[in-house]
Amino acid sequence: MKKMMWLLTCTLTFVLVFSGSALIKLKFPTFSNPLHVDWNESVGTIYTDLVYGEEKLNNYDLYVPADQTKDSYGLVVYLHAGGFTGGDKSDDAEMLKYFASKGYVAAGVNYSLRTDENTANLYQMSEEIKQSIPVIQKKAEELGYHLDQMAISGGSAGGALALLYAYRDADTSPIPVKMVFEGVGPPSFEPSLWLGIDDSDNPYESNEAAEAGAGFASIMTGEDITIDMMRNGEYKKYVDEISPYTHITRNSVPTLAAYGTYDKVVPFGLTRNFLKALEDNHVPHDFIEFKRSGHGLQNDRKEAKLYAEKINEYLEKYMPN
Repeated sequence: MKKMMWLLTCTLTFVLVFSGSALIKLKFPTFSNPLHVDWNESVGTIYTDLVYGEEKLNNYDLYVPADQTKDSYGLVVYLHAGGFTGGDKSDDAEMLKYFASKGYVAAGVNYSLRTDENTANLYQMSEEIKQSIPVIQKKAEELGYHLDQMAISGGSAGGALALLYAYRDADTSPIPVKMVFEGVGPPSFEPSLWLGIDDSDNPYESNEAAEAGAGFASIMTGEDITIDMMRNGEYKKYVDEISPYTHITRNSVPTLAAYGTYDKVVPFGLTRNFLKALEDNHVPHDFIEFKRSGHGLQNDRKEAKLYAEKINEYLEKYMPN
C-alpha cells in the first residue's frame, strides 16, 4: 500500500511540478546576459503576433535584421519554456533581438498549452511547430528575406520540442535544419525514469507501477494508455514518438545542450540515453553540465558563459552568415 501511494504521489507531483514550472521563466542562464543587444530601428524590425494556424496560441513574433542586402538568410527559431502549461514567445525577446543583430532572421513561436480547459499534449504541440515553419518562411520571403537554412532551439518544454523537430521532423522541413541548441529540454518521456520506478526488466509488473506509468504516458502522449499497454510494451510506440532521443540517427544535426545536475523538474538521469544516442550515432555535439544548478541553470557562471560562447560558435560553424 505504501509503495502504491508513493507511485501515485509521483504521478501527481509530476503534473503539479510541470504546471508550476510555467512560473519558471527560463531566461538565459547567466548573471549578465551575453546574448543581448541595445535594440533600435537601425538594428532591425519586430513583427508581433503573426498567425500560423487556427488554434488560439498559434502565433509567432518575427525579428528581421535591418540589412537586406544579402541573397539569403539563416533562420533561428526559439521555443519558449513553461512546462507545456505556460510561458510565451515574448519571454525570449532579448535573445531573439540578439540573433537578428547578428544578421539572422529570428522567430519566437507560441504553441498550444495544457490547461484545465485544453488537454493539449506533446504530440499536438510538436505538430504545431511543424506547421509554423513554412508560414514563417513565407512571411520572411514577403518581407524580402530568403531563408535557406535554420537552427531550431528552445528551453525546457521548448527545448524538448526543438529536439523533436531537429531529430524527427528535419527531413520534412521546408528549410534545411543545420543545428539545434537547447537548455534542460526533456529528451525522454519514459515513465519509469520520470517516476523513479525501479529499473528492472519489467518495471510495470505491479498494478501501482503500471497505473502510475499509464497516467503519466496518457498525459504526455494524448493517447489512452492502459495498464495492459504498460505491461505488454505497447505504450512504447507512443512514448517513443514524443521522446527526442529515440529519433537520433547518424544523420542527425549537430547538437548543443545544457542541463543542471540538481534539476528537480527534468531529472538529470534522463540525459543518459540522450548522450548515448548522440555518441553511438557519432552526432557532433557539446553537452554542458551545470554542476551546481537546478532547472533554471542559475548557479554556474562559468558554464553559462560557455553556453553563450558555444551558441555563437555553432552558428558561425554550422550556419554562417
